[in-house]
Amino acid sequence: MATTKEFLDYIVENLRKAGDISTRKMMGEYLVYYKGKLVGDVCDNCLYLKPTETVLRLMPDADRDYPYEGSKTRMVIVDDVENTELMTDVLDGMYEELPEPKKKK
Repeated sequence: MATTKEFLDYIVENLRKAGDISTRKMMGEYLVYYKGKLVGDVCDNCLYLKPTETVLRLMPDADRDYPYEGSKTRMVIVDDVENTELMTDVLDGMYEELPEPKKKK
């Protein structure tokens, strides 16, 4: 099942309360960026975040799964995207932990 436009809009609307969010369509689903850094995916109407130290610390009971068939990384499933304080803390922490995007030539 592909992600619906309505679900993507819902995720983006809630995450934008935390800061600079953008998405990019990729293989029928969406990549999620925070301040230009890739933080996760939206696949099959579900938000997945990379399992960084901050995510695992702030969301210790969150389920983990592969966002798509063939994925090599089990990611954290976000159920409480409407919790602006949590999402702000998670995204800010991830931003500090994730590497800078590679410069395009």
